[in-house]
Amino acid sequence: MRGKQGGGASSIMKVSIIGAGAMGGAIAEGLLNIDDFVPSQLTVCDHNKPVLDYFAGKGAVVTPDNCKAATGADILCVVVKPWAVEKTLTGIKDVLDYARQTLIVVAAGVPSAIIKSWLEKDGVIPQLFLVMPNIAIAYRESMTYITPVDATPENIDRISGIFNSMGESIIIEESQYPSATALSCSIAYAMRYVRANVEGAVELGFKAKMAKKIVLQTIKGAVQLLQKTNEHPEEAIDKVTTPGGLTIRGLNEMENAGFTSAVIRGLKAGRVK
Repeated sequence: MRGKQGGGASSIMKVSIIGAGAMGGAIAEGLLNIDDFVPSQLTVCDHNKPVLDYFAGKGAVVTPDNCKAATGADILCVVVKPWAVEKTLTGIKDVLDYARQTLIVVAAGVPSAIIKSWLEKDGVIPQLFLVMPNIAIAYRESMTYITPVDATPENIDRISGIFNSMGESIIIEESQYPSATALSCSIAYAMRYVRANVEGAVELGFKAKMAKKIVLQTIKGAVQLLQKTNEHPEEAIDKVTTPGGLTIRGLNEMENAGFTSAVIRGLKAGRVK
C-alpha cells in the first residue's frame, strides 16, 4: 500500500488528531504509512492510554490534553462523536490560531454553520473542512469526501493532496454531505457481502479460509476491471452472462430476493437526516 506518493503530505509541518478511536486512529495510521511522512510531525490526542502508547511506539507525539494537541498544529483534525464536537471545539477555541491553522472536522450530521457559531471570534473563523473518510484510510485506500468551508484554493489543494495520499478523495458541496456520510458506510455493506459470499462458498464445499481468499480476490478483480476499463457495471456483467447460463440464473435469483433494492434502501437508511 506504500506505493502511492506522499503528495501534499510531505509539505505538512505538523498535524494533530484529537480523538484516536476507530476513525481517528485509522487516519493516524494512514498518515504514518505515507512514505515521506515524518512520524514526529503527528500528534495523537486521546484519553485511552493503550492507544497513546501504541502511537508513541510508532514515533508520533502523544498527549491526553486537547489544548496541547491543538497548540502549534498546522492542521488540526477533530475526530470525535457528533455529540462531543461542541465541547471539544469550545474547549480548544482559545488556543487556536485562526490566521495560521486549518481545522478538519470528521463527524456526521454537524453542519458548518453550527461549527462556525461555536468558533467565531470577533467575526473570524479558521479555514474549515468537513471530511468523511472510511476506515480503509489506515491502509491508504479510503474514499474520502471533502467539503471546504471558507478555505482558500491553495488550502483546498493541500488538504485534497493529503487525503489523495491515503486513497481517493472528491470535493463535494455541503448539501451532499449527508448522502456522502451514507455512502461512506458502503465499506460495511461491502464487508457484509463478502461475509455472505464466503458463507455461500462454505455451503458449496470450500473451507472457510479458502473461501475467503477466493471471494476477496474475485472482488478485487472486479474493482480493478471496472477501474481499468471505465465500463458501466452492466457492460461488464453482459460479458460474463451467456443466454441460459448459470451466471444470469444466479443474478436473477439474487434480484428476486431484492438484492439491488436492499442495497439502495440500506444507503438511504444510512443518510444523516
